[in-house]
Amino acid sequence: MIEIAIITVVLAFAFTFTHGFQDASSIAATFIASRSAAPKAGIIFVAGVSLLGAILGGSAVAFTVSGLLIPPSRDQTVLVLLIALLTATVWNIITWKFGLPSSSTHSLIGGLIGGGIAAAGIGSIFWGLDELVSPPYEITGLVKILFFFVISILIGFVGSFLMHKSSGFILRNAKRSANKTIVFFNWCAAAVMAFSNGANDSQKQLGIIALALFAAGLSTAAEVPLWARITCAILLATGIMSGGWRIMNTLGHRIFKIEPIHSFDSQFFSSSSLAISTLAGAPVSATQVITMSVIGVGAAENPRKVKWSVVTHILIAMIITIPVTMVISAVLYLIISPFTGV
Repeated sequence: MIEIAIITVVLAFAFTFTHGFQDASSIAATFIASRSAAPKAGIIFVAGVSLLGAILGGSAVAFTVSGLLIPPSRDQTVLVLLIALLTATVWNIITWKFGLPSSSTHSLIGGLIGGGIAAAGIGSIFWGLDELVSPPYEITGLVKILFFFVISILIGFVGSFLMHKSSGFILRNAKRSANKTIVFFNWCAAAVMAFSNGANDSQKQLGIIALALFAAGLSTAAEVPLWARITCAILLATGIMSGGWRIMNTLGHRIFKIEPIHSFDSQFFSSSSLAISTLAGAPVSATQVITMSVIGVGAAENPRKVKWSVVTHILIAMIITIPVTMVISAVLYLIISPFTGV
């Protein structure tokens, strides 16, 4: 299993790179589309701040992810982690190819659940239901992940909708020169969002790496090694700079035409939602939060200007990600496990 664990770590690094151009690149979409930043300067800025977030953002989310899987044997744990990463990486590439801002986070969660169930049944997943309905009444396990998934996108949509209604009223008589101030605040909001996203996104892979090393006996505890944290940070930033233009085009241009004030209103509540979720140790999808905030701003501006056909495709991708990746992961586990002797 040591060989499979090493392959799992390498694949986790590859997934981090694809995570960069799938999820993290969404951060720069409205920032650049609103002309608050030139494409090159904006993407370098976002990548740099995301790198800092990945290094300095703690480990709470990593422990939530690593604690989701509880199969009966260490060998099964390592193989499930490998299958989950393989599934999520393939899903990232497919959705990127079609320019759909799908969730890397939930493809990974779906992969873990599907692989875990295929390996050892439903008891191999920490659902969190017992802890929710009985003392001490905690929100933990998969319940925690799903709870913050719903809360984060609601904050993104409703908050951005109300924010844009308010800013529209306050700036109703403002001069065009007010855009200079708005652009400055866009840079500030983009920095907060990039840092929070870098912290949240990288920790999902770090949780997988820590658990794989521990299960294979390569570490004495399920802790995140510094070398893995730095490597993930660099790969996430590199992914942002190299492959996110398709996703940015969808969010920045295909939903509705974005101006600087739209970008700021969207980023304000997106960054708040991501920061709260990261502090709570919940792995959420930056892509989904940002997408819903953009839709919220567009709906507040003028619902008729929103391209609802594009929104429908995005929402379908959001809904099917976990179920589809669960099935793919389960099938892959059943195919591969006989060849590994697990």
